[in-house]
Amino acid sequence: MSNERIGEYDPRIRQALVELRAMVREQWPEASFEVSRGEDPEGIYLDATVDTEDTDEVMDVVIDRLLELQVEEGLPIYVIAGRPLERVLAYPRSERTATRELVGSASTNP
Repeated sequence: MSNERIGEYDPRIRQALVELRAMVREQWPEASFEVSRGEDPEGIYLDATVDTEDTDEVMDVVIDRLLELQVEEGLPIYVIAGRPLERVLAYPRSERTATRELVGSASTNP
């Protein structure tokens, strides 16, 4: 089936999105999602925002099913895992704090 004819309102796409969301929410109930159409590659994108240290963990949860949907069922669905803005903004601050603590403790130890 051509990608031009498959959209987020296609029943198979809708069911796949429901399934992928459920898989992520099983591990991260607070996850939020946004669906959009993308062009590189062309298809339907499920953006999952998850408060986790490593977004690869999110992909580990869905990758097998996602590949089945893409390869075996021919559905142009892609998942992008990201962290909440608050976590992203806090990361450099916490890294700077940890570095200062390490430097401070090294300079006080003979």
